[in-house]
Amino acid sequence: MSSDTRILGIEGTAWAASAAVFDGATDDVFIESDAYEPDSGGIHPREAAEHMHDAIPRVVETALEHAHNTFDGPADEAPIDAVAFSQGPGLGPCLRIVGTAARALSQALEVPLVGVNHMVAHLEIGRHTSGFDSPVCLNASGANAHLLAYRNGRYRVLGETMDTGVGNAIDKFTRHVGWTHPGGPKVEAAAEDGQYIDLPYVVKGMDFSFSGIMSAAKQAHDGVSASSASGGSSDERRESDGGTPIEDICFSLQENIFGMLTEVAERALSLTGSDELVLGGGVGQNARLREMLEAMCDQRGADFHAPEPRFLRDNAGMIAVLGAKMYDAGETLALEDSRVDPNYRPDQVPVVWRTDEPELAVGRADGETQVRGAEALVSLDPDAGRVTKRRESKTYRHPELDERLRRERTTLEARLTSLARREGVPTPVLSDVDPLEARLELEYVGDADLRDALTAERVRDVGRHLARLHRAGFVHGDPTTRNVRVGRHDGSSEERSANSREPDPNRTFLIDFGLGYHTDHVEDYAMDVHVFDQSLVGTADDPEPLREAVREGYREIGEESVLERLRDVEGRGRYVDST
Repeated sequence: MSSDTRILGIEGTAWAASAAVFDGATDDVFIESDAYEPDSGGIHPREAAEHMHDAIPRVVETALEHAHNTFDGPADEAPIDAVAFSQGPGLGPCLRIVGTAARALSQALEVPLVGVNHMVAHLEIGRHTSGFDSPVCLNASGANAHLLAYRNGRYRVLGETMDTGVGNAIDKFTRHVGWTHPGGPKVEAAAEDGQYIDLPYVVKGMDFSFSGIMSAAKQAHDGVSASSASGGSSDERRESDGGTPIEDICFSLQENIFGMLTEVAERALSLTGSDELVLGGGVGQNARLREMLEAMCDQRGADFHAPEPRFLRDNAGMIAVLGAKMYDAGETLALEDSRVDPNYRPDQVPVVWRTDEPELAVGRADGETQVRGAEALVSLDPDAGRVTKRRESKTYRHPELDERLRRERTTLEARLTSLARREGVPTPVLSDVDPLEARLELEYVGDADLRDALTAERVRDVGRHLARLHRAGFVHGDPTTRNVRVGRHDGSSEERSANSREPDPNRTFLIDFGLGYHTDHVEDYAMDVHVFDQSLVGTADDPEPLREAVREGYREIGEESVLERLRDVEGRGRYVDST
């Protein structure tokens, strides 16, 4: 950052009482932290607030002393330009203590206040330390798990947990087995001696869920005897009551949970066209997660960056760095506007410190014969009207899991693509399927991805198509603007290759049903629409009219109860789950 700005940051959203000083002239970040460590279980809000009350004055005093000692300005001037604080999301009692401290310090030093969104700070510290221009960010922390990318002046949520944060999910399992907080490092250590077992793996577009895998892990553990839980030889553990060794559960928890996070991160890269990924959040300290993300990026030719551990876990350094960017952009707060917000979503933050707007890479350029999607390599032959799709083996996934997912998704795609056609939804005609090779041959349809040719009528058509699927009792699973093809040349192959006709805007094809499944749950139908809605927000220049269009189309054919549940999904506060 080319600035002489000096910012004192204060963080206290849940467990880490932290203060930091960022010096823009030297890019130096000094951090002082005092972590709340509960005796048992997870975070207790009352105990966490008591810890903040005691610890915040101490860490601020240390950081302020550093600011004075490194300040070479006049003695009568404040050693900092502003006070930045975590305004949310987080635990309300903790946030209020931090907010009060920041206001008092701002008034005492006569410097402005800057209110920072904790989750955007996780993204920006990764962007700052990597030097990337416009990365996708995977935030993996205790109470949160989501994907962010910059679009139209804000960081848009492309995908997120549908129930609990990734760290909290792991902690729920370790609390169940009697391990102390935090559980993540204990699971990581136990996993070193584990073997793979099947556990649920739930990905819905770029959203994901941990509740099923946590329940399965607890049930697997409950068959283990007390002696096996406390130690013993491998043979002893494996003979105990027919149960599952806890090392195997921990190993498989990591393989599946982190595999899910890595998969959705790749889907976000594919949707946005970005070739840069940064990691944020305390769970990002896990070596296996970083290994998976790096392997995925290497396989698709993208760049990956994980900040050093002190910037991954909750810390005031990231608050101070983002505070400096916001201060330089003139984004300060009056005292009366400095209230904290426990449900402060990252997509509510105007990103005034950025003026760039990344261009979406064209999905399928003219003349291109091979396209790399999120999970498949697609060979195109427009002249012959044929597409060959092969799901690649993912080097980041455990081989057993990878083989199962590739086979199951290939079979599902073939079955549901044909079923959707019978329900009146335009899809490619399937000509061949090989589940063992994870290969499909399909008709070449459309002239462009919907992402590159967005109109309200085409989006409205997608709403109608999804309603038809749901009425028939199944979901697409991943209806993004890259999994919809638009336009069609109805002439001969010579006419198609000449590319002399405009796409027919009334032909809107759904493709890639690999994440689809049969269901009669309204929640699943609402999630299907939600996935498409999120992809519009992440790719459209003006998403609001398009978001309304998809609802209009759905309403023509589908049930209003699905749209009512969609509103419920969108309104859930998933950012403060600390249980």
